[in-house]
Amino acid sequence: MTGAPQIDIEKLSAWKGRQEVLEDVVAAAPVAGLSATLDRDDSAPRAGDPLPPLWHWLYFLPAARQSQLGPDGHPKRGGFLPPVELPRRMWAGGRLKFGAPLRVGEAIRRVSTIADVNVKHGRTGSLVFVLVRHEISGAGGGSVEEEHDIVYRDMPAPGSAPPAPKPAPSDESWRREIAPDPVLLFRYSALTFNGHRIHYDQPYVTKVEGYPGLIVHGPLIATLLADLARRNDDRAMTSFNFRAQSPLFDIAPFSVCGAADGTHNARLWARNAAGGLAMEAEATFR
Repeated sequence: MTGAPQIDIEKLSAWKGRQEVLEDVVAAAPVAGLSATLDRDDSAPRAGDPLPPLWHWLYFLPAARQSQLGPDGHPKRGGFLPPVELPRRMWAGGRLKFGAPLRVGEAIRRVSTIADVNVKHGRTGSLVFVLVRHEISGAGGGSVEEEHDIVYRDMPAPGSAPPAPKPAPSDESWRREIAPDPVLLFRYSALTFNGHRIHYDQPYVTKVEGYPGLIVHGPLIATLLADLARRNDDRAMTSFNFRAQSPLFDIAPFSVCGAADGTHNARLWARNAAGGLAMEAEATFR
């Protein structure tokens, strides 16, 4: 690809081991906001209520000053994350283990570590993979261990077609249809203080980044999958692993699907309107 940036892996590898420590409080307002955004009929959150799986993403939010944002709405490269000179950044997946639940009103602490940085070269150009480990603890004993996969990539060549996603499973026992309109995407962006323009700026995402529509947040899809499991199995979730496979856009509805897989496990996936696999996940329960 002409003009593709050169990747200095030695420079990026210097970020391995870098740490960031943040503190927050599990405030009730974001819990109520996400409940409404997921169209749940929950009662108002009260102090001591357990935080559902993945809802810790409402906290430890980035707070870059306006002058420190890049043209895509993300904070400029560098700082805690390595300064990867590739324009597209994707939350590609993650692996989470849940101890005792975090609770509304609880003081929480997150220790984040850059665990690995590596480069791979594929048919679409260079890819940089960054692995971040998060250890979250609450004053009352709650805990979450998380591995977060970030992938950076170049813009596709003009006129190139994205690879077709593989077919999604069709043997679900649970299914929920999602209409990813701009209001849903805006509300989730607001709840997570996510300024990335691909989720709300239609002219930018189509004319600059070349996508067919607004992109549904990967963490939102994962949260919808975990919420589907929660709606169908009321046991405590002990782990959740997910992997993004292909993007979803606001131009068509999609389905979140799942099925029990043995006594303590569930398979979960998001299926686009054409039947393609957008995300797959697995959950375990006590």
